[in-house]
Amino acid sequence: MVNTNYGDKMKKTSIWLDNKYKSYPKLTRNKKVDVLIIGGGITGISTLYNLKDSNLKVALVEQNKIGYSTTGKSTGKLTFLQNDLLDKIRNKCDDKTASKYLKSQLDAIDKVTKVIKKEKISCNLEEVDSYLYTNNTNEIENIKDLERFLKANSIKVYNDKAKLLESKYTINVKNTYIFNPIKFIHGLIKETDDIYEDTSIKKIEKKDNIYICHTEKNTIEAKYVVIASHYPYFTIPYLFPMKTSLEKSYLSASRYKIEPFSLISYSNPFISMRTYEDYLVYLSNSHSVNTDTCDKKNFNELLKKIRDLNLEPEYLWSNIDVMTNDGMPIIGTLKDNILIATGYNTWGLATSFLAGTIIKDIITNKENEYINLFDPNRVSLSLGSIIKSLGGYIKGMKNGTEYTCPHLGCKLIYNEIEKAFDCPCHGSRFDEQGKCISAPANKNIKIDK
Repeated sequence: MVNTNYGDKMKKTSIWLDNKYKSYPKLTRNKKVDVLIIGGGITGISTLYNLKDSNLKVALVEQNKIGYSTTGKSTGKLTFLQNDLLDKIRNKCDDKTASKYLKSQLDAIDKVTKVIKKEKISCNLEEVDSYLYTNNTNEIENIKDLERFLKANSIKVYNDKAKLLESKYTINVKNTYIFNPIKFIHGLIKETDDIYEDTSIKKIEKKDNIYICHTEKNTIEAKYVVIASHYPYFTIPYLFPMKTSLEKSYLSASRYKIEPFSLISYSNPFISMRTYEDYLVYLSNSHSVNTDTCDKKNFNELLKKIRDLNLEPEYLWSNIDVMTNDGMPIIGTLKDNILIATGYNTWGLATSFLAGTIIKDIITNKENEYINLFDPNRVSLSLGSIIKSLGGYIKGMKNGTEYTCPHLGCKLIYNEIEKAFDCPCHGSRFDEQGKCISAPANKNIKIDK
């Protein structure tokens, strides 16, 4: 029988968020800016950073705290060896597209590491080997074919033994990194930056080529609006639910001293590991957010895997990622001067910074080789994404609480481990007081005491 004792000392939060960081005020007055960025994760902060020399007046609003959504719950990896994602792009598109995506990841990693050095950001950046492995005999040829693809794109590939796990086949690459993503984004913020926390945009209207963005009590007028939230609150127009789905993963951090490394399995069920100081960060049990609503079961399975390594987690948390149908992110202009960056397929840390440079180039009318590649209006629709959302709605009706998500009315599931109410349709999250702490919902709910 699995020992599911969580213990009083086991923190139900991300290791990256277990620290005190600078806080920012709530917006309490009307504003006029050139660019409004909605979302204070790595995408929004990177966009803010990249626009700092543009002579444009820029403000950023975050409905929760800086970095407290997907960024602060990630594994903190900067790698182009991204499980089977390159193969997904090759199959959905072609090798040429996959090669360009690979180049974007190399460029993104280069940009992030250079800015860390330039700004002297203390964020535990370490260069490590990244490993990709399989224990499935049927996947060996897939990895060998991926190995050939990488070599054809001038990537040196090695076959060293994977650490901590036995594997049927392993490849590894160099020039990849691990870091603390929250320390990184706080290191990007400047004293002069116009940032507001606990400030949610409820509605956006357009009037005379200016966007009027409504908070609960105030308005922000902007020529450009950048939607850098985890999942945008709108559904129509843009057919966003037909272009994406959501994947949930479960993570832990345990005391374990070992030479730094980064590792992930080729396909689901994913196992992902990396080191951080004297900790091992471990991810598993990834699944569509709409198909499995029992968080406790998944946390229990994660605990078993960790304890099978004779480790005891000090931190437990979950994360939700936006997955696109063709495997490539959604970055660029939606319509007129509304821009968006999301859909990183679990590999958003380097791509988010790259997104900031793409958005900056669009706003300042400069060329960028990735604008067409990541165009939000490319055709990548799938009825499967809608079906998954309906599956979440049905599971919520069957297993949910009496509380509903203000986004589209899905019944919320209580996550007893992280003490939150989660939406099984599109990933909104509310704390036990009813405060909305993760999009696409942008309104609080009333919790009966």
